[in-house]
Amino acid sequence: MPVVAVDPDELRELTGHGEKSVDELKDDLFALGIEYEGETEEGKMRLEFEADRLDRLSITGIARSLGHHYGDLMGIHVPDTNSPDWTIEVEESVSEERPYVTGAIVRGLDLDQTDLDAIIQLQEKLHATMGRKRAKGAIGVHDLTMLKGSGPESEGGKSIRYVGVDPDGDQFVPLDSDEAMTPAAVLTEHPTGREYAERVSEYDRYPAIYDEIGLFSFPPVINGKRTEVSVESRDLFIEMTGTDQWTIDKMLAIMVYALDARGGQAESVRVSYPDRDLVRPDLSISTKTLTHERVEDTLGLDLDPAELRDLLDRAGLEAEEDQTDDSTGIYEVRIPPYRVDVLHPVDLVDDIGRAYGFNQLVPRYPDVSTVGARTEASRHEEAVRDLLVGLGFEDLLNFNLTSPAELFDRMTLDPEESAYGAGEPPELIESYSEDFTVLRTWALPSLMQVLENNTHRSYPQHLSEIGFVAEVDESTVTNVAEGRSVTAALAGPEASYESAKGRLQVLADNFGTSLETPATTHPTFIDGRVAKVVLDGREVGVIGELHPAVLVEHDLEVPAAGFEFDLDGLR
Repeated sequence: MPVVAVDPDELRELTGHGEKSVDELKDDLFALGIEYEGETEEGKMRLEFEADRLDRLSITGIARSLGHHYGDLMGIHVPDTNSPDWTIEVEESVSEERPYVTGAIVRGLDLDQTDLDAIIQLQEKLHATMGRKRAKGAIGVHDLTMLKGSGPESEGGKSIRYVGVDPDGDQFVPLDSDEAMTPAAVLTEHPTGREYAERVSEYDRYPAIYDEIGLFSFPPVINGKRTEVSVESRDLFIEMTGTDQWTIDKMLAIMVYALDARGGQAESVRVSYPDRDLVRPDLSISTKTLTHERVEDTLGLDLDPAELRDLLDRAGLEAEEDQTDDSTGIYEVRIPPYRVDVLHPVDLVDDIGRAYGFNQLVPRYPDVSTVGARTEASRHEEAVRDLLVGLGFEDLLNFNLTSPAELFDRMTLDPEESAYGAGEPPELIESYSEDFTVLRTWALPSLMQVLENNTHRSYPQHLSEIGFVAEVDESTVTNVAEGRSVTAALAGPEASYESAKGRLQVLADNFGTSLETPATTHPTFIDGRVAKVVLDGREVGVIGELHPAVLVEHDLEVPAAGFEFDLDGLR
């Protein structure tokens, strides 16, 4: 989940509530769904929140949400913009892999270092979330005074060009460098270039943005030093490129609102494609239809129309009740342009519930004739989990989504092998992040990631998980075979095949299941220290000591052993 560092004093100043203690701020933020995760070394609050509210990636966005929650802000504010004076001309040479661009100008800023740090933090958080590490959208922020628009003087001469360039073509001086480089050289010689080289390295022509002086931006990799923003900058030019127009337009709206809250005056920019023109930023307000009945049924509340409209105001929304004779209790809800998460009326109900206060809702039994209970499968899983905890394992619940690199490459496993854990993982059509593109075929890689993140903690470390696994299987109705696996890992000086086998034997004995462990080979484990897991005559898993190559890949300096098998094997 995104984590943002926020200065509590600045938050008090932005909200106008200097009387709020840190504990009171924590409570107010928690009511919005924002959790306190400790402090930074500088004393800032580390705030974690759901990735749907990307408008809160900046402290000004958090302050705006609190202002509505307190009832200090009413209605939807839309920054004024003028007619476009600058144009981004998109040439046909632009790579088809990254064809979209958007932009805006913000003037009249008076920045200090705190403001500049906040802008940079917002930029990087948007890159990491909505921009998918710059793959789907990348932001460039420039000092406008350092740009020289091209074009006829009679027309203002304020055009810049988004083009595709030869990798070894024109040179420019990138940020954090004093040496002029070609785009290709940036990808091999500059630290930032090496980090994001994979974004463009396969393109025939690289994305680039020019003004009359020359190349000043190499998206999505790095900006030029000539247009670097500092505390002396007053007017900013913001450009964004990406693979989807809607995504970069919404990222731009969030940036514009953040700068508007710091006193900036937004100005429009024309984006001229070969076949159409757009005026950006797009700050249009969208609407959703919401019924009073749906709100009350979902939340279990009795609200009069005035109360409902007040709750919508406190959520930063606006609502008008439909006045037609046959439409009583139907509202047209207006949604501000920085909200990227409202996809369905139920999202509005969630906002209303938060404004009311979920802790204020009174629990009640549903009006049905039955009461829920655990299934037999759930009770069985709980019994296995309790026994694992009794054997000294720390119970985990990891993400079901991961990446092929974590499943196979880092475990030295070929997905096309016949070994346990290999296979074709179900792939997401449009993933949120490159780190979470497939469903896991086995869970041991998840435990290895936890051990990797825990190298600063003392040993031994014994971890276990009973979790979801899946594999593409065209013989099933859904083309996906789903299952639950029992996974355990032991790390420490004494970890060995024998220590893992002893615990596995206790599991089998407690469930009245015969255990056999015939020798086998598996690339994730050491030859001669690995075996199949056979329960009641059926091969269901693998057990062994982790191969040194796997340990090195996960930065482990102690031995590790583990096992994984299908949960159904204990039935």
